Amino acid sequence: MSTAQLIDGKAIAQAIHSETAARVAALKTKGITPGITFVRVGEDPASQAYVRMKGKKALELGIKSDTIVLPEATTEAELLALLEKLNADKSVHGILVQAPLPKHISETKVFSTVLPSKDVDGFHPVNVGKLLLGEEGGFKPCTPAGVHELLIRSKIPVEGAHVVILGRGNIVGKPMAAILVQKAKHANATITVLHSRSRDIAEHCRRADILIAAMGQTEFVKADMVKPGATVIDVGVNRVTDANDPRGYRLVGDIDFKAVCEVAAHVTPNPGGVGPMTIAMLMANTATAAEAAA
Repeated sequence: MSTAQLIDGKAIAQAIHSETAARVAALKTKGITPGITFVRVGEDPASQAYVRMKGKKALELGIKSDTIVLPEATTEAELLALLEKLNADKSVHGILVQAPLPKHISETKVFSTVLPSKDVDGFHPVNVGKLLLGEEGGFKPCTPAGVHELLIRSKIPVEGAHVVILGRGNIVGKPMAAILVQKAKHANATITVLHSRSRDIAEHCRRADILIAAMGQTEFVKADMVKPGATVIDVGVNRVTDANDPRGYRLVGDIDFKAVCEVAAHVTPNPGGVGPMTIAMLMANTATAAEAAA
């Protein structure tokens, strides 16, 4: 019998979207329409789906959305020149370059070229630095910011909690640690970051009040790795072959969901947990960028 309470990412994301729509409407009364431009290089199917989903949500909220699709063979110089044009365009408040990029293009250079004030994805070194220093006025990466909102709005106590983060990536793991360790409200946590070279992973996980799985390994977190009564956030998105699914695959997280539900107090479903929050934070960041430009 499942005991864990589900953290409904869809419902929380919807609440944030309602707030963003109101902010967008307020900007429009001043003659400002927030605008976001998505840049996609190549025809990666997952990237196509993500950009389509984000663009659709932007339009629903009254945000002007443009998508620029470049061929796989686009040079780094051509992409950087396009970004400089978008940086100079006052009608564009947010720029999102969809990763992954083709191997011949440096993601570091690309993310550094987007103006920090238009970097609604939160990957520019200036925004990363502000996050680490605990400074206001920078954009936080959308997925860890979304996880933070999930915890706050679900009234999961973070202050003083032992948070274990599985994964040290630049998109989730590192910024997640930086958000939760700050001397700030809804932070002040004790952080352990685990990765592929960590020893005694299961033992560390069992000490967590809040366990955040973001390593991209199918159902890695088993029930015996979870402290009874812990909160477990599943960030992983893994494709598993499934002949019964019309797509030929299904999406599975980093936790053994059914088993973990027997032990944890709060768990995010996957899908329907963290995913909707990432888009909600992106739209909120775009509204913030437009407000700052106004």
